[in-house]
Amino acid sequence: MFTGIVEEVGQVGSLSDYRLVIRATTVLEDVHVGDSISVNGACLTVVEFDSGSFAVDLAPETLRRTSLGQVGPGGAVNLERALAAHDRMGGHIVQGHVDGTGDITAITPEADCFILEIETPASLAPYIVEKGFIAVDGISLTVVQSAELRFTISIIPFTMQHTNLRERKVGDKVNLEADILAKYVESLLAARFA
Repeated sequence: MFTGIVEEVGQVGSLSDYRLVIRATTVLEDVHVGDSISVNGACLTVVEFDSGSFAVDLAPETLRRTSLGQVGPGGAVNLERALAAHDRMGGHIVQGHVDGTGDITAITPEADCFILEIETPASLAPYIVEKGFIAVDGISLTVVQSAELRFTISIIPFTMQHTNLRERKVGDKVNLEADILAKYVESLLAARFA
């Protein structure tokens, strides 16, 4: 489990034969083989590491469901280690199970912030509500407005400077994870009224 508070922006070293190598520093401080690290919001297992990088294996389902296959060498990825039981929870419950991808359709300055508009797949739209949580590339964010197949988020300067959002542009795909509580509520209601 994660909180959506990005610890560092790593750099893709390579992606070949379903193995992704990422250059990093902070997330390597106490890493072990078998640890979970969120990479752009996808919970991945460390299979090997050295002093400057770590490697994860990607299942075909991960490549189908996320934008990780489109991040080339040198590409920036958001990284977060799994939540320790004694840590503060500064974001929201993020499982690292990406529901799908969305497309950035607009980036609009507003005061010292930026408003990002993201087009979402129809399957995710019911879970995205105004002032609700959403994880975008693993970043815990609050929905500003939600329309039929689009939503907006407001990005403060700190988040823009300390995540890969600083490199995003209109047309880029981002990984989306809807709030798990909304998905459980829907499942419970469907079972109750079936």
